[in-house]
Amino acid sequence: MQFIDLAAQQQRIRQSLEARIQAVMEHGKFIMGQEVTELEEQLAAYVSARHCISCSSGTDALFMTLMAWGVKPGDAVFVPVFSFFATAEVVALLGATPVMVDIDPLAFNMDPQALQKAIAAVRAQDPALYPLPAVARTEKLTPRAIIPVDLFGQAADYDAILAIAKAGGLAVLEDAAQSFGASYEGKKTCGLGCDAAATSFFPNKPLGCYGDGGAVFTNDDALAEILRSIRVHGKGQGKYDNIRIGINARLDTMQAAILLAKLEIFPSEIAARQQVAQLYAARLADIDGLRTPTVLPGRKSVWAQYCITVEHGKRDAVRAFLQDRDIPSMVYYPTPMHMLGAFSGAGYKPEDMPNALAASRSILALPFHPYMTEEQVATVAKAVKEALAA
Repeated sequence: MQFIDLAAQQQRIRQSLEARIQAVMEHGKFIMGQEVTELEEQLAAYVSARHCISCSSGTDALFMTLMAWGVKPGDAVFVPVFSFFATAEVVALLGATPVMVDIDPLAFNMDPQALQKAIAAVRAQDPALYPLPAVARTEKLTPRAIIPVDLFGQAADYDAILAIAKAGGLAVLEDAAQSFGASYEGKKTCGLGCDAAATSFFPNKPLGCYGDGGAVFTNDDALAEILRSIRVHGKGQGKYDNIRIGINARLDTMQAAILLAKLEIFPSEIAARQQVAQLYAARLADIDGLRTPTVLPGRKSVWAQYCITVEHGKRDAVRAFLQDRDIPSMVYYPTPMHMLGAFSGAGYKPEDMPNALAASRSILALPFHPYMTEEQVATVAKAVKEALAA
């Protein structure tokens, strides 16, 4: 059994895929070819954003946006503690301080109440209000931005987060690396009214290419212009007219062509993801020691992962049981970011983020993709149930 079955998808789109790739081979514009422009136009229309700026990865999409905003040492950027490392990494790369915020234990996204406390703590330099990294206790940091992550395919609480940001004068960068195709209150992620949104096209994402890729979405014309400059070494009017410090972050034309072929079937794949999730929910209902994923009101998940939570102390035994039956599984994420070695100097204690700590010890991702059959779902669910009964 496959954890994610990209081969089934490739077989479905092979004719379109090969035609798209052949077109790139024939025109030979492997960097910034016409497919890149076509893809950007389609993606912007899909989420109802004015601008889409494609780039080389989801990490670069985050990094470029913070660069464009001038995030620098002395700035505090608030990030959820339970996510992939890149969300906090890009903040640290610019010399700013990532301030960790605990998560909602139901949906695993940034907790708005914890966010509000963290902002207040930074402003007051008071870790009694909320746990702070060491530098925020000794230096007066400037709260600059918030990067909510739409974890596992479900949007964060943007009504609350945007209100907090507006009241505090902070920018909001939606990290939709796992949620492209999801919706919140009827609007697509990457088009929710944030100052900018970033997504990833890594192969295992709901919309993935065959390498690295990403994009930034914004309605801000000036920001879009700066981002287009940054992704090509800070260029101005021409290739050798460098007007700012930038990076090399272009999306390859070949990856754009692959994404265009995948976009043709993306809506039907999202519908199939809903059906697979419903099959899992029905098969896993009412099993002692297990909780199925919670999709909060007003949200539609794109199911980047299907993560159950297993009673404390039993997760690893369940995973081993599945492995013995050739059923793959994954743990997202085994270590909350405040406990990673890269941030050891921040001085956080494990118990500072109790919800993230609990999630890291109980969460388990099961095989999930839009081509799973009812029989395959039943096989996984049966094994999970047997593992918990053992």
